[in-house]
Amino acid sequence: MISKKVNGVQEALSGVEDGMTFMLGGFGLCGIPESAIAELVRLGIKNITCISNNAGVDDFGLGLLLQKHQIKKMISSYVGENDEFERQMLSGELEVELTPQGTLAEKCRAAQAGFPAFYTPAGYGTEVAEGKESREFNGKMYILEKAFEADFSFVKAWKGDAAGNLIFKGTARNFNPCMCGAATITVAEVEELVPVGVLDPNQVHVPGIFVQRIFQGIDYEKRIEQRTVREKI
Repeated sequence: MISKKVNGVQEALSGVEDGMTFMLGGFGLCGIPESAIAELVRLGIKNITCISNNAGVDDFGLGLLLQKHQIKKMISSYVGENDEFERQMLSGELEVELTPQGTLAEKCRAAQAGFPAFYTPAGYGTEVAEGKESREFNGKMYILEKAFEADFSFVKAWKGDAAGNLIFKGTARNFNPCMCGAATITVAEVEELVPVGVLDPNQVHVPGIFVQRIFQGIDYEKRIEQRTVREKI
């Protein structure tokens, strides 16, 4: 069995450089690769393109990279919780490519499966379709979307083993699974790293073939973007 285990986040991010394209799992602040993001901040990597559903909040998640002006371009579907993102976008400091959420997920899955492109009806007749090939199928118009091309994908899982097999917990199983194997190198950080053979194969969400490096993270915060509670009666 080939071991994918590396000794911590610094070794896991070996090879990252300025100008690269990164995929980052998570939805809001749920299931984001906190350790990888913190290491990218520490390394001071510049001019990067980030593919992620959203850009975190001002002081957490990808918001930390935005604060340091490390991100050149964001490819996302939703960015409404980050004031610094809004400021940089409106001022022209940050290039933004807004993508329908389902299309974003499918562009990841297409890359994961090795498909260069696919047709989707989402966005036809809108600004999303500008400059893209369109085609009719069974009386309905579709636009051609190309699969993502990324250097690294950073994902977060609940449990994993040294072979790279991953189990996600609850809604943290969002964009993380479809980003595994969708980049040249997939780095998985997990809350619990166990020996091969411990995980129940029937519970594994992503097999290790899609992961190149895995490590156990520490001190996860698991913040909540907007805490809503019921009033006392």
